[in-house]
Amino acid sequence: MAPATQERDVAARPAFGWTLAPAALVCLAAPAFFLLLNPWLGWLLLLAGVGAAAAIERRGVVASTPWLTRDLGLIAVGMAIVSTISLAAKLDDLSMVRFTVVLGGAVAVPYVISRWVFRDRAIAFPWRGGGRWRPWQWGWLVAVLGLGWLILPFYFITSGVYRNWPVVNEPGLIARLFVGVGAVGIWDELFFICTVFALLRRHVADATANVLQAIVFVSFLWELGYRAWGPLLTIPFALLQAVIFLKTRSLGYVVTVHLLFDAVVFAVLVHAHNPGLLDGLFLVSP
Repeated sequence: MAPATQERDVAARPAFGWTLAPAALVCLAAPAFFLLLNPWLGWLLLLAGVGAAAAIERRGVVASTPWLTRDLGLIAVGMAIVSTISLAAKLDDLSMVRFTVVLGGAVAVPYVISRWVFRDRAIAFPWRGGGRWRPWQWGWLVAVLGLGWLILPFYFITSGVYRNWPVVNEPGLIARLFVGVGAVGIWDELFFICTVFALLRRHVADATANVLQAIVFVSFLWELGYRAWGPLLTIPFALLQAVIFLKTRSLGYVVTVHLLFDAVVFAVLVHAHNPGLLDGLFLVSP
């Protein structure tokens, strides 16, 4: 299928239809895994979603190319891999290795299956995308820094959620936090946008796919530590990242946005755990 034709087909996918129920079941496994911490419910929802997709396609209710069952199965595999560990932020050697192996596998395994087993290219990582960044893109980077500086200290410190991250009171731990926050931020875009969102939008409208991927994205961030009223921040962020990716076709750009945001997160966590160290940098102090 020619790229232009494929793009028209993707754009024509309905917001609602037979494909929505299986996709929703698979994505609702994320709150079960990462918010309710109920792996049995998560597995049940994954199996129900993939099974429903298989039943629908077997009866010929939806077209079989691209295969809904395969695509939801890939999302389910990635989510199941992530669910095998606790996402509580820790900075010891074993925890960092565990995060690297499991989160890396959640991206790599669906990609390998898609590319070399199914001979499909639905999962891709277009680093440069649309080419040179336009003025609005540079402006948004500045806005992200400004919004992060204004909102994040108030959120982390007044809600107390900074305590969901380990105390970082020495250079080695601060360096580990910097690496960990940045690495997870990059992974977020590889998995939630380039894998989950990319696969979903082959079967439902972009707006619907975006809402579904945001459910997975925000649930993951909740267990990671963005609790209290954190979803009021993470939901718009998850939705905007997908919209920006569609507009720019650039993984490099959405990663840059995310890393700038996470740079402020890192600075706020250091500030919150070390009163007096960064006084004057933010408007709110612990």
